[in-house]
Amino acid sequence: MSASSSAKSGINFGRYILYTLLALFCIYYLLPLYVMVVNSLKPLSEITSGGMMSLPQELTFAPWQNAWSKAQVGVEATGLRPYFINSIQMVVPAVALSTLLGALNGYVLTKWQFRGSTILFGLLLFGCFIPFQIVLIPMARMLGLMGLAGSVPGLIFVHLVYGIGFSTLYFRNYYAAFPTELVRAAQIDGAGFFTIFWRILLPSSGPIAVVCIIWQFTNIWNDFLFGASFSDFDSQPMTVALNNLVQSSTGVKEYNVHFAGAIMAALPTLLVYIVAGRYFVRGLMAGSVKG
Repeated sequence: MSASSSAKSGINFGRYILYTLLALFCIYYLLPLYVMVVNSLKPLSEITSGGMMSLPQELTFAPWQNAWSKAQVGVEATGLRPYFINSIQMVVPAVALSTLLGALNGYVLTKWQFRGSTILFGLLLFGCFIPFQIVLIPMARMLGLMGLAGSVPGLIFVHLVYGIGFSTLYFRNYYAAFPTELVRAAQIDGAGFFTIFWRILLPSSGPIAVVCIIWQFTNIWNDFLFGASFSDFDSQPMTVALNNLVQSSTGVKEYNVHFAGAIMAALPTLLVYIVAGRYFVRGLMAGSVKG
């Protein structure tokens, strides 16, 4: 009994140590978020007086209002609101189209294989690892020829092209584990190419679709390089506008407004992971069985 009791106490002690370390790491990673939230609710005078870590003595939502609709005091701007709308208009179509095309490509590459399909998949996979900086000049030339330069549709096209490789990889691996016999049986029953895709494969693709949507949404929303390179003032996404907001301070830095703007820019991806984050790992595991 004593040996068993000592073993249990040792296990409990190790568990307490582990939980303590996890709590410390959690506090460490949440500390920047705490600083951002607390200082976005303070007057600027409290921050400049050295109270950055303390709770606000005077709670105010004026920095949020300024970041959303006014931006910098004394600087002609409209706030982050129109650029937030630009990001929504860019992200939603780009994510939807890249996910749908990736599902279609994965379906073709696994259930309708043709000569050279392996090479084609390798080229799509290779495209995932091309650095963004290499394609800036060719992509700018293409957008100019297509008449999409400096526009939200142009940004949608850029992210769609870059997203197809990743989405094809996800769906190809997922569909590789899908029973081919079901597809063959549907063909015998007279189902065509798109009928099989819409009624058999796509309805069963929920887990991997969530993975693709989260991945694409995060990458596209947080992108800065393409937004800064291929947009003009009216079509800038949220990340570029946030950078302009911070860099446009000519006098005293309005840190409370900057913190509020940074939280606004991070909220959509944070909400996506809170709502659908548990399905992300589940979808990755579903696509890792075969392929």
